[in-house]
Amino acid sequence: MHKIWKVTIVLLVLSAIIDKVFAYPKSPVQSVFEANEIVPDVIPIAPYWKVWVTYATGVEVEFGNELTPTEVKDIPFVWWTCDDKSHKYYTLAIVDPDAPSRVEPTSRNWNHWLVGNIPGNDVPSGETIADFVGAGPGLGSGLHRYVYLVYKQPSRLFFNEPRLSNRSAVNRTNFSITDFAKKYNLGDPIAGNFFVAQYDDYVPILYEQLGL
Repeated sequence: MHKIWKVTIVLLVLSAIIDKVFAYPKSPVQSVFEANEIVPDVIPIAPYWKVWVTYATGVEVEFGNELTPTEVKDIPFVWWTCDDKSHKYYTLAIVDPDAPSRVEPTSRNWNHWLVGNIPGNDVPSGETIADFVGAGPGLGSGLHRYVYLVYKQPSRLFFNEPRLSNRSAVNRTNFSITDFAKKYNLGDPIAGNFFVAQYDDYVPILYEQLGL
């Protein structure tokens, strides 16, 4: 019996060593999401891959770079790798976990854009659930994180959420992308990116558009 216990302990130690040596390495995306506390402020597990985002002004989103609300006011071009033929549909979201401020995020998360049933990475052909709204950090509220997330869908889905217009802020606060993902069995996000922004002169224009 003593020998059996010895063998068992040796096998357990070897198993732990093998798991550590051959564990899937953490990606740069995961590292930067964790370092900037997007995990756990937005999602429990960071995505492995990158989402490429370019705005009409020419600026690109690059893992926490600072952009201005003026630069990101229009719908961007968004792209991600989707070479897995068994997953034809995706969901894209942008959320702000720092509303109204990172110090007091009582409206976390603010839903800036939500599109489902995207065939591959053809975002314009997807089903818009929440119209795109650009960054609108309040005066004196500091830098806000604006987080892009992409999820694989198990199939084409029927979304029963109310459709949100870009002419109103109704139903956009306290949105949980994690709860949304659980509801539709989306799993964890597969790709992501984010930028930060603070108040500029475009924000009052956006607030007027939203009726704030």
